[in-house]
Amino acid sequence: MKNFQRITLAIFLSLTTMLLLSIGSSVQADSQYYTSNPEIIKTKRQVILYKDAAKTHKSAKVSAGHYAKISKVINEAGKAPVLQTNTGKYLTASKSFVAKTKGYQNPKKYYQVQYTQIKPFGKVGYTVKRHFEGIKTWYIMRKMGTYAGYDKYNQATYNAVKRFQSRHHLKVTGNVDEKTWLKMGFSKKAWTGIDSYVAPLKAFAWNGRSQHIEAMIHQAYRYMGNPYLVGSSSSPKYGTDCSGLVMQALYAGGINPLPTSSIHHAYPGNEWNSRNLWASKKLRHVAYSHRQRGDLVFYYQPGTHVIWHVAIYLGKNKVIESWPPRIMVQPIRNSQRSDIAGIARPFN
Repeated sequence: MKNFQRITLAIFLSLTTMLLLSIGSSVQADSQYYTSNPEIIKTKRQVILYKDAAKTHKSAKVSAGHYAKISKVINEAGKAPVLQTNTGKYLTASKSFVAKTKGYQNPKKYYQVQYTQIKPFGKVGYTVKRHFEGIKTWYIMRKMGTYAGYDKYNQATYNAVKRFQSRHHLKVTGNVDEKTWLKMGFSKKAWTGIDSYVAPLKAFAWNGRSQHIEAMIHQAYRYMGNPYLVGSSSSPKYGTDCSGLVMQALYAGGINPLPTSSIHHAYPGNEWNSRNLWASKKLRHVAYSHRQRGDLVFYYQPGTHVIWHVAIYLGKNKVIESWPPRIMVQPIRNSQRSDIAGIARPFN
């Protein structure tokens, strides 16, 4: 009887040990997988995307460094967990292949990629004065009959505005405030709308570097064919100058290149925001031979070392730029500007 009890106890202890080992093994296995939603992941190595949760139908291979937004984790008894992406594709939940992340981001010393709408610095609804440029000035000069192809608030415009104000019993300042603007027949909506336009974000935290670059370039293409307008950086229904185009393109990709601002771009001197961008330590400068799609190309004024132009590199030695008379795609070097100062990389 005692022998039977000892055998029974030994069997019980053996089964218990096996159960505990099994549980431990299961816990250890589970710790190697995401069993709750990691929300955004980045691949550590090449992985396969599948069309189905059973992983029987392959969709595509993605390389290391690929980002994805996860909709949910699929846990089925006896099977390894699987991640479902927001695009309806599936991939492994193994932590050896994918890592939880806050999303795509530049190194800390460079401009940080933002995922809320960019808010440029400056006052919306500013009064237009002598030496101001931009779209409001362009409208005012055309209304006053002083526009001759260059939208800079000159002395002739100042004098014409004073006469206009006198005729309409407005305070005679020579400056265009909101009251004068409205009396000229322009809308209240345009008074603030021109200043406040900011390109909408077109890339998200779960998008990788290439998608941010494409968001930037897509925004730039929205201005194609519009006129070159000095000091302008607003809606694609208007023209821009070179740095005004670049700023709105960067906004679409999620970068706010302060201290340059689309709102202040019309202020005297800000037509040279290309110089401010070039001087910024928050843009990574790379060798010309290492240029890539999405880089910014800066140009010297001929015979000097003064920055006077910036364009967006498209690849294959082409750039998109605002250069008189319009926004267009051009060779990286041409007869109008070929002295390249260097290359700066917004997305790293």
